[in-house]
Amino acid sequence: MKLKKQRTAVFIDGSNLYHDLLKNFGQTNIDFFSFVNFLVGKNKLVKAYYYNAPVNQKEKPEKYKKQQKFFSSLGKITKFEVKLGRLEKRLMGPPVEKGVDVRIAVDIVTHAYSNIYDKAILVSGDADFVPAIKAAQDFGKEVINVCFPKTKSFHLNQICNNTIIIDKEKFSELKWEKK
Repeated sequence: MKLKKQRTAVFIDGSNLYHDLLKNFGQTNIDFFSFVNFLVGKNKLVKAYYYNAPVNQKEKPEKYKKQQKFFSSLGKITKFEVKLGRLEKRLMGPPVEKGVDVRIAVDIVTHAYSNIYDKAILVSGDADFVPAIKAAQDFGKEVINVCFPKTKSFHLNQICNNTIIIDKEKFSELKWEKK
């Protein structure tokens, strides 16, 4: 009997992924099309969502321009959607991302409720997603966490149906964009 391919949605915490790639492997120029296909495997990709917050255009015009070009290139990938939050200034310290984690959590839950996917793949090491994952599982969905050795979350690993750790062995299987 042939196994049915699971409808799979991928939720990528962009800032988290960027910093994890940098911290774990010293490079960030991953080929997103290949990365998502690697994660989905033989299942059916419904959609991949990439979440991030753009830098301030007035304060960092060159970085903003480069980032917008990157977001635009992601948006051109089939079945890929970019969803942006915002960066908010603080009195002291660097700006903080706002609206990104909430959008990811809401999408995980609403898409589970709407039966858009059978399996969710969350690329993040942020334990704040635990309640959203539990809610998706309450709707009968399988949730996989993709994380990195130095930044994995104990709580995410405990609650998810499975965890894929991108270690040096899996790292060698990934494709990278030319700089």
